[in-house]
Amino acid sequence: MTQPPHDEPTARSQEELREQVEHTRHELGDTVQALADRADVKTRAREKAVAVKEQAGAKAQEWSGQARAKAAHVAHTVEEKLPEPVKQKGAAAAQGAKEKAAQAEQVWQDKAPRQMRDHRGALLAGAGAVLVAVLLIRRRGNR
Repeated sequence: MTQPPHDEPTARSQEELREQVEHTRHELGDTVQALADRADVKTRAREKAVAVKEQAGAKAQEWSGQARAKAAHVAHTVEEKLPEPVKQKGAAAAQGAKEKAAQAEQVWQDKAPRQMRDHRGALLAGAGAVLVAVLLIRRRGNR
């Protein structure tokens, strides 16, 4: 028989002994679980990857915000230093582009058959599906 540890009192009754055994079982179970968690390298690696991904996302957002602020500042500075004739030409070009876009939309409305105008989204989706199918067929043929 072994000697009881010096830091734990010996049991005075069978009930105390049962309680001590149960307490020791719980402690041992917790210790085994902690060791199993440490030994689970795959889960620890996943947790680390998630943490790194979150940190990278936060940094990317921070840098994106800084880049936007810097770009806005540069744009404002350029706008202040830009000569008035250049500003006017830029505004005229932008207005011309808007007018051309409106004209193209009007031509589309006037010349495209009604069924095509009403189902433009479906037609574009169908064309995209055909394109994907053609690319997949060509890719299989190259193997």
